[in-house]
Amino acid sequence: MRPRIIVYSRTVGFRHEAIETGVSALEGLAGKRDWELEATEDPTALGSARLATFDVVVFLNTNGAVLDERGREALVAFVRSGKGFVGIHGAAATETEWPWYGALVGATFKTHPAIQPAVVRVEDREHPATRHLPERWQRVDEWYEFHASPRGRVRVLANLDETSYEPGDLAMGSDHPLVWCHEYEGGRSFYTALGHTHESYADPLFLEHVGGGVAWALGGSSSPSDLPLVTGHGER
Repeated sequence: MRPRIIVYSRTVGFRHEAIETGVSALEGLAGKRDWELEATEDPTALGSARLATFDVVVFLNTNGAVLDERGREALVAFVRSGKGFVGIHGAAATETEWPWYGALVGATFKTHPAIQPAVVRVEDREHPATRHLPERWQRVDEWYEFHASPRGRVRVLANLDETSYEPGDLAMGSDHPLVWCHEYEGGRSFYTALGHTHESYADPLFLEHVGGGVAWALGGSSSPSDLPLVTGHGER
C-alpha cells in the first residue's frame, strides 16, 4: 500500500504567497516517490477518523490558530499512534498558544529579518533530509529566529551561519538551529525553517530535503539513531 500524506496549509492571519506553489511541488514530489498525497485547508479534514487514514501530516506554511478543539485532539491521537508530522517554515508560527504543538514542532517562531542570501551549515550528513546537501548550502530565504533554541531536545540537522547575512538586532547567536527532528510521544516530527519563497519549490535540493524529511517521518532509516525521545511537553 502506498504511503498516504496529507498536506495542510490553512492560515489565520498572515498568508505565505508560496503556499500554492508549495502544494504543487509536493504533489510532484509525491508522484516521483509513489506517495498518495491529498492537500487541504479544511480543518474538518483533520478530524480523528479522517486523519487516522494517513501516515504523515505536513503543515505547509500554516499560520495562526488553524485547528479547532476536535482537530487538536485528532493531531494528538495521530502522533501518539506512531504517525509522522512534518512542519515546513510557517508551521513554527502556528498554534503558538498551544504548548503541546510547540513541543511537537520543537520551537516557536519569534521574528525574522528581510529576505536575503545566507549559508545553511549542515551538521548531520546521515539523515535522509540532509545527506544530499553540501556542508555549506547557500540560498535565499526568510530566516526565522525562534523564542528558544531546541538544541538538547531535538536532533539538529542544520544550522544558520549568522555571519553570512544581516540579522540586525534579531540574532540568535552562534548556535542557530534551522532544521531538526525528534521522536515525540510515540510519533516522529521533522521541521525545516526553509521554504518561504516561490523559488524554494523549484529547487531540486530543497525538494529532496523535504522529501527526505517526509520519508523519515514515515519511518525511513536514519543512522546513527540519536534522536531524543520526548514523552510529553506542555498541556493539550
